[in-house]
Amino acid sequence: MFYAYLRWLVSFLVWVVNGNAHYHNRENLLDPKENYILVAPHRTWWDPIYLAFATKPKQFIFMAKKELFNNRIFGWWIRMCGSFPIDRDNPSQEAIKYPVKMLKKSQRSLIMFPSGSRHSTDVKGGVAVIAKMAKVKIQPVVYGGPRKFSGLLKGERIDMNFGPAIDVSDIKRLNDQGIETVAKRVHDAFDQLDEQNETYNNHKKLNPLTYIYRIPLGLIAFILVLLTMAFSYVASFVWTPEKHLK
Repeated sequence: MFYAYLRWLVSFLVWVVNGNAHYHNRENLLDPKENYILVAPHRTWWDPIYLAFATKPKQFIFMAKKELFNNRIFGWWIRMCGSFPIDRDNPSQEAIKYPVKMLKKSQRSLIMFPSGSRHSTDVKGGVAVIAKMAKVKIQPVVYGGPRKFSGLLKGERIDMNFGPAIDVSDIKRLNDQGIETVAKRVHDAFDQLDEQNETYNNHKKLNPLTYIYRIPLGLIAFILVLLTMAFSYVASFVWTPEKHLK
């Protein structure tokens, strides 16, 4: 329930801030009853928000660096939303075992962001291994839009584009060759989706008159955020997030 509320709140906030998001090829999304790995190149700190909104009512778990859990309020938020900590300096087998278990036994899918110049080998391998062990498909999506917060505030166009699911059941062995095969399929999907986004983007910004209603709504959103933070601080002492993951 808190996941759905927080997704609504943050989505409402970014709509007030930008209000110019467009979603393409959502028919490619797998059935919400089916678990999968949603993969996207991580380009901004707000693209996960658009991913979560575009895939509703599906809920997800996701990896986050362990330092993010040190803040009581934010750490509680991301734990309530299904995040689990990863030590990037000393990764453990739990980084594979936990998402595999959740994909098999819960109703939540997994979000992963391959990173790096052409997406790091470790994460590419993680996507392939988790998908194979959990026997799920990989759902590619790309974000196209402003990379700076100033562009988001100006209402620059955002395009979220979903590609067909990638089936890895034909990969017999997850050796270097098998992992590279999966990585190439993901890379090719990202490239194709980026090319499509170029055709969608007309670089048209929002009418400045929209600020007439966006500013008052922004004040309402700000108040809701403050109230949510106050509730979260109190709840973090008594409410264990892990008990509410299904």
